[in-house]
Amino acid sequence: MSVSMAAIRWIGFQTIVIREYGRIVRIWGQTLVPAIVTATLYFVIFGSLIGSRVGPMQGFDYKQFIAPGLIMMQIIQVSYANVVSSFFGAKFGKHVEELLVSPLPNWIIVAGYTAGGVLRGFMVGVVVTVVSLVFARLPVQHIGALLAAALLSSIVFSLAGFINAIFARNFDQVNWIPTFILTPLNYFGGVFYSVSMLPVWAQKVSLGNPILHMVNAFRYGFLGTSDVHVEFAFFLMLALAALLFGVAVMLLDRGVGTRD
Repeated sequence: MSVSMAAIRWIGFQTIVIREYGRIVRIWGQTLVPAIVTATLYFVIFGSLIGSRVGPMQGFDYKQFIAPGLIMMQIIQVSYANVVSSFFGAKFGKHVEELLVSPLPNWIIVAGYTAGGVLRGFMVGVVVTVVSLVFARLPVQHIGALLAAALLSSIVFSLAGFINAIFARNFDQVNWIPTFILTPLNYFGGVFYSVSMLPVWAQKVSLGNPILHMVNAFRYGFLGTSDVHVEFAFFLMLALAALLFGVAVMLLDRGVGTRD
């Protein structure tokens, strides 16, 4: 009986992920292409035009320094956007009810949508990395740290997008957090600069931004340099992933946003 239930759960998980993959590929012009265009513009404007005036950053060419941050920024944004739009779309179209009445436990539903966000995050991460290699040389110093930072960051923001979708009642509420919270956190997350350039008080404030730790852990994987303690960065990402997963499952169990 337990084997049979495990098989049902695995099939359900696979079904959600395959559906998310099909959605990503079907509308690739919306899910993959914008990240390529955005990354190219950042490299041309910030890397080539402004970077020539900024000069080296922490001993690296400016384009080389910002490349990991730009890749991570795209991973974070698309992981969040994929889950919030997909789950809210399921709520809006009323087909989320089919999942909720199925024998799947809520943690499988959360895991499935999160895996879909991670899948899109990694697909975008790969294509933006290819774009980055056109503009800068990117040595890989710590492959394990690189992959772990990308995976954990994508999980964290996929779960955050899921929670946003649970509470959202209209499309304005879906877009509010990415516009007014996520975008500022990205820009102040050390993507384009080293926090060592900031005044001491600003450095301390910046440490409260989780994206700063994610970007630096990812940059450490490529370049071997970081403005923060890498061990703490990974601890923070693991803690956030566990916390947000627990919150998402709890909200589904209570029917918040799905039984109103």
